[in-house]
Amino acid sequence: MLVLGIETSCDETAAAVVRDGREVLSHIVLSQIAKHRPYGGVVPEIASRAHMEALMPVLDDALRQAGAAWNDIDQLAVTHGPGLASSLLVGVTAARALAMRLDKPLAGINHLAGHLYSVFLDPTVAEPESICPMIVLLATGGHTLLVRVDSISSARVLGQTLDDAVGEALDKGATLMGLGYPGGPEVEKAAAGGDPERYPFPRGMQGGSGPVAGGLPRDRCFSYSGLKTALLYLLRAHPEYLTNGELPHVAASYQEAAFDALLDRLERAVRAERVEHFACVGGVAKNRRLRAKLEDLAGQVNAQLHVAPMTYCTDNAAMIAGLAGALALGGFPPAPVDDVHPNLPL
Repeated sequence: MLVLGIETSCDETAAAVVRDGREVLSHIVLSQIAKHRPYGGVVPEIASRAHMEALMPVLDDALRQAGAAWNDIDQLAVTHGPGLASSLLVGVTAARALAMRLDKPLAGINHLAGHLYSVFLDPTVAEPESICPMIVLLATGGHTLLVRVDSISSARVLGQTLDDAVGEALDKGATLMGLGYPGGPEVEKAAAGGDPERYPFPRGMQGGSGPVAGGLPRDRCFSYSGLKTALLYLLRAHPEYLTNGELPHVAASYQEAAFDALLDRLERAVRAERVEHFACVGGVAKNRRLRAKLEDLAGQVNAQLHVAPMTYCTDNAAMIAGLAGALALGGFPPAPVDDVHPNLPL
């Protein structure tokens, strides 16, 4: 079964062809980072215009790379939320038109569910039914979630950030430190050789056991507002740290605090749910320091770690097509694509 996936939820224009939910035949991602870098973040109007210009060439490239023709496609899949409304609209409109023209079924896929599925794009990972239930840490520029995944069609949020996502915290920290955009990779570079214990930045949401907004347990949730404020005050008091060789230690300590908060909640969830497998997905999962800490955690909790392949950590269409194919093969009818859903929950 060949599925053509389309992903335009934010600032990557992506298309992919995936066979039977697991075999990626093509994977095209056109990044807009250069267009948004002067503004220090994604500008929705710029993003949607760029999607309109790039989507059809990206789709043609995906088919060419897969060695497939339009009529070879069995189903289309598109991200219909969450994301930027104007960006989602470009992908959804194109997907609906193609599905009508080709007379093929179209599945609407939740962007977050796509990220959860991305670990299964690694051919060395067992089938979902073999390793579920598992706890998944989803860490991106816009979302930070702890999720219990029982199957490809069943997931339950255990915890989430109450303010910024970890990716946003890294972006804003990079801005305060005078680094580039996107912030995560720049903080990682700046932290090389730094002492991660030099500055005791807060880990956020430590202590207490009562529920927070939404009824989620406090010890499964995240907060990064205090971390950013601590960095702001440190650099206000010591602006010389940006130029006197102290920056690697500041960056390493800031990054460590951000990741310690993730690992603390993840460990609590893995132990409480008594699972044998856990995973990490999303753009922040590309960070090598985080991957090393996850490996250490796997040994401490005696569970097997699965991390999304580097190429499928950031937003991509392979995870969208892969999940759609797996759901179709599992007998689940395609979710209708009636509109875009910018705030679509998991």
